[in-house]
Amino acid sequence: MTPPAPARIVAARVLERVARDAAFADLALEAELTRRPLGARDIGLATEIVYGTLRWQRYLDWILQPHAKRPLASLDIRPLVLLRLTAYQIVFLERVPAFAAVNDAVSLARRPDKPGVERFVNAVLRAFARRGEREREPKPPADRIEALATRWSHPTWLAARWIARWGEDEAVALMRAMNERPPLTVRANTLRTTREALADRLRSDERVDVAPTTYAPDGLRVDGGGAPAAWPAFQQGLLAVQDESSILVAHLLAPRPGDTIGDTCAAPGTKTTHMAQLMDNRGRIVAFDPQPGRLARVADACTRLGVTIVETADGTAEALAPRFPSACDGVLVDAPCSNLGVLRRNPEVKWRRGAADVTANGERQRAILAAAASMVTPGGRLVYATCSLEPEENDAVAAWLVETHGDFAIDPPTDFPIAPDDAGFVRCLPHRHGTDGFTAVRFRRAAHR
Repeated sequence: MTPPAPARIVAARVLERVARDAAFADLALEAELTRRPLGARDIGLATEIVYGTLRWQRYLDWILQPHAKRPLASLDIRPLVLLRLTAYQIVFLERVPAFAAVNDAVSLARRPDKPGVERFVNAVLRAFARRGEREREPKPPADRIEALATRWSHPTWLAARWIARWGEDEAVALMRAMNERPPLTVRANTLRTTREALADRLRSDERVDVAPTTYAPDGLRVDGGGAPAAWPAFQQGLLAVQDESSILVAHLLAPRPGDTIGDTCAAPGTKTTHMAQLMDNRGRIVAFDPQPGRLARVADACTRLGVTIVETADGTAEALAPRFPSACDGVLVDAPCSNLGVLRRNPEVKWRRGAADVTANGERQRAILAAAASMVTPGGRLVYATCSLEPEENDAVAAWLVETHGDFAIDPPTDFPIAPDDAGFVRCLPHRHGTDGFTAVRFRRAAHR
């Protein structure tokens, strides 16, 4: 038997780490590719298998189970991972021959001390591969929400709250969008180039298709781009990799040249450097983060992009804000959250979160927001943003600030690329806007105390 394809070896190892150690898929994949370098084509296949398998995990278990005599949940991690990643290739990757995917899975399952594992994986996958597309899906669960959550591969609790909030059709559209491959979007560093010049450079150097983003005025969507960190344009500081919804957050704060800006949850520095860019590298940005290792990435990003106005400080917003009482023209709180708006990029998150996690985040978010509010000068601006769509992490936190800080009021933008809703929130939704899921709201502090 020929050795397994390198891409499948890498994908299996990464998915095992995600399942066994609760590793983050992007970090586990980066570490594995450092240990076992692959060519560009194999990197692409390994990445597709890892993220696709995680996005569709519940659906894959559902269509695999009829072919296994044991509950999949009772399996050891390795055979379970091999069944899932092979089923993903058979169902979703038309160019991958089913026999090749099955043979590699069986080879990877082989253990001299446990020959039954190899035989089990082989039997399940060959029975599954014989099924046609119309035969693969078994009878759905009787409960409507359970059935939709299974078919569109989301936790039932999350599907239920989205259906309750938006209705079935829109919730299904959102779940489908969350399972799509996200686009590669970059932000032109206008301190060194223009969006148009960067687009021409990428077309010429990288032979990729480039188009302006729909909403962000300094963004580009890149198709067929491979690994941006290897591009000379990236290494020369002409761009930052950033989703379109994330780019809009700094525009909502609207920092101006000469301003003093606070960034209370700054790492890894993508929004920090964007604010410096909008300020034409004139003024002052104080950037906080409680994790020194991540804070170092802010300094690295500033060096690469030619940003000179950022001062970093290691610590929480609550600890550091008293050093800057009413000192900032604008403050950004890119709050830690459930990350349930970025499931396209971090699909493992949906299998690790529960409703209680969403509720619990609110207390931490309120503490950060209160500290940030104390830094805002009278008449200044405060933006609160999360990569979550959940009201407990957004609407409820904003309402709390207004109720407890009488000199702050929601300040909806006018003529913004994505119009705020009636409550004054800018909500970026994958199924409507093609972006990551983000929620952001701007407050204005009264000009007098």
